[in-house]
Amino acid sequence: MITASDLPTLNAALNSLSAVFLFVGYLFIKARNSRAHRLCMLAACGSSTLFLISYLFYHYQVGSVPFKGVGTIRVVYFAILISHTILATTVVPLALITLSRALRERFDAHRRIARWTLPIWLYVSVTGVIVYAMLYRF
Repeated sequence: MITASDLPTLNAALNSLSAVFLFVGYLFIKARNSRAHRLCMLAACGSSTLFLISYLFYHYQVGSVPFKGVGTIRVVYFAILISHTILATTVVPLALITLSRALRERFDAHRRIARWTLPIWLYVSVTGVIVYAMLYRF
């Protein structure tokens, strides 16, 4: 049985999985394997959706978790957290638009926005894991 205290680790795993799917999907499209690209990107959307549900449920149950570090590491943590949070709010609509354009086979429009969506989404996924590690593991 998963408890609320298990959710941060699950969230980090889902973020990691999203990052892997995004990166591998990018490699597939560069290799012109659109079927594998599509599967990876849908898996990234799925794992990110599960992450968001779990994240919201956890923080509804637990609330805010304060960072206990002091000194330089505290500045580093908040710099990462602030950039992560700002970009996380932008990645949801970007990902939805990017996915929508791909599913409607509007590939020129998809490609134009995907050039922005991919690096932002990768950054958010990776920094989510870093925030987790700094908050719960150090």
